[in-house]
Amino acid sequence: MAVQAAVFDVGNVLYRWDPRFLFEKLIPDPEERDWFLDNVVTLDWHVQHDAGRPLSDMVAERRAEFPEHAPLIDAYIDRWLETIPGPVPGVHALVDALAARDVPLFAITNFGTEFWELFRPTAPVIDRFGDIVISGEEKMIKPDPAIYRLALDRFGLEPGTAMFIDDREENVRAGEAEGFVGHHFRNADSLADDLRAKGLLD
Repeated sequence: MAVQAAVFDVGNVLYRWDPRFLFEKLIPDPEERDWFLDNVVTLDWHVQHDAGRPLSDMVAERRAEFPEHAPLIDAYIDRWLETIPGPVPGVHALVDALAARDVPLFAITNFGTEFWELFRPTAPVIDRFGDIVISGEEKMIKPDPAIYRLALDRFGLEPGTAMFIDDREENVRAGEAEGFVGHHFRNADSLADDLRAKGLLD
């Protein structure tokens, strides 16, 4: 079947994201900052919110475990938008070009619901998308095969008809196993080449 639709990841595909963008401002010493991100505000801890856990529970637990770092833990919640410094260069122009050709656009993102509520008003490019599967709402995260099956069903897509674009190879491979045509995202230029190769762009 021909590829007819594009399904994007959000973090580090549409928008840059890394907790370091915030904590470089708050913890000047690189070794101290690395320790904090490896032990306190870790990616494994953050992913609990992506999977549907409320921030209030997560913060209370982490503050109790690391009381001396409570202000920094609170800052991760209060200043979370500073972990997203802006769009990934060149990708929004590709979204606009796809939309101009009436290519159906969708997204599957690992994103907690409370952080999504903060982020969504800052992201007008999301208006281009017909629907988005948000992990925190569904309480399942990539690369769980179930989230891809849910997306195909909800977006009304047949296997083999949608290109799935993600920066994490394990997510791409899991999507391919469920019927997506995968693209391991590295930069806008290589994505544009693949979109043209699939006939989605001129």
